[in-house]
Amino acid sequence: MTIKKNHISQNRNPELTIHPVSRKTRIKIPRADVSIQAGFPSPADDYLSGPIDLNRELITHPASTFLGRIRGDSMIDAGIFDGDLVIIDKSLRPRTGNIAVCFIDGEFTIKYIKIQPKSILLIPANKDFKTIRVTGENEFLIWGVVTYSIRQHRSGNL
Repeated sequence: MTIKKNHISQNRNPELTIHPVSRKTRIKIPRADVSIQAGFPSPADDYLSGPIDLNRELITHPASTFLGRIRGDSMIDAGIFDGDLVIIDKSLRPRTGNIAVCFIDGEFTIKYIKIQPKSILLIPANKDFKTIRVTGENEFLIWGVVTYSIRQHRSGNL
């Protein structure tokens, strides 16, 4: 498959905007040292453990890790929504079933990947979108593997 390594997308409405990360900054966030029930409530302990550093918790390979801002809704059934941030690790070997950021024919996209002998399938997580079959005819690169997604849950008034 052909790859243009220095090609920059001319897409005016990118599905993904890429940002570098740095572990030089540290934000220590207090951590509750109790389980949080998603079913029936349990008594609260009001006990805080030592802080955690989200950079160290979420970023294993800082030199090859980037943040991406999602635009669009092709991955909503995977829990990745418009405006979410994804953490992308370029050092990981892509495997079938991974969610990956791919560069295809001049544009970035985020999809599940299925690696086959003569092609790669880019599979959306939304029934309104079609699977893309990547062949040798496409300009294509699996740019990185998504390791985490971050979403703001706070909404307006109920």
